Amino acid sequence: MSSQANLNLYYDSDAVRRGVAENRHRELVGGLWDEIGKLQFDFLRANGLTPQSKLIDIGCGCLRGGVFFVNYLDPGNYFGMDISDELLTAGYEIELRQRGLLHKLPRANLVADGAFQFGEFPVTFDFGLAVSLFTHLPAGHIRQCLAQLAPKMAAGGTLFATFFLVSADHSGGPVDHPDGIQSFDNRDPYHFRPGQMEDLCAGLPWRPQVIGDWRHPRDQRMVCFRRSAG
Repeated sequence: MSSQANLNLYYDSDAVRRGVAENRHRELVGGLWDEIGKLQFDFLRANGLTPQSKLIDIGCGCLRGGVFFVNYLDPGNYFGMDISDELLTAGYEIELRQRGLLHKLPRANLVADGAFQFGEFPVTFDFGLAVSLFTHLPAGHIRQCLAQLAPKMAAGGTLFATFFLVSADHSGGPVDHPDGIQSFDNRDPYHFRPGQMEDLCAGLPWRPQVIGDWRHPRDQRMVCFRRSAG
């Protein structure tokens, strides 16, 4: 994915590095730190996450949700992937350390990778989570993620991911969302039509289901991808 360096801020490693050095790591992942971190934790718990579950948090950044999951899950059961090692380090060395949670998470469980190489993890996942990630990626990159995650997900396992969703008959123009955000068909931040969820999964062992509203303050909608046994 390195050839797509102009997709969004997260591919600008120098800007991210400067932001982390200035202690702005929470801002870099979109702010709303406590609100969205707790929201995603509560959502997964309501949808079957237990302390024994193994969770992969894709695009986990500096652990906005991760601090809740690490605290809740059995030691070593949280895994995170993000394109930025600087954000992962800020999450580990600042956010987890100040909460006294380092003993629950080996640093090796956090992998900096921009190509969704889930084979680097030595486990099979029960749950996956991608909050505010696919909103920044075109369809081809999302499909790459789904294809490479499938072999590492347990049969019946579930990936929950957020999207900006528009109606099936949307004309193609920009769409307004809270906080002055606009989404687009062909550039970041992206929106998708519900029918495109099936297209993303074509030929892959995923069954998508649009859940929709889950109280995200910026109107990102939730989609469930369930891993079939085939």
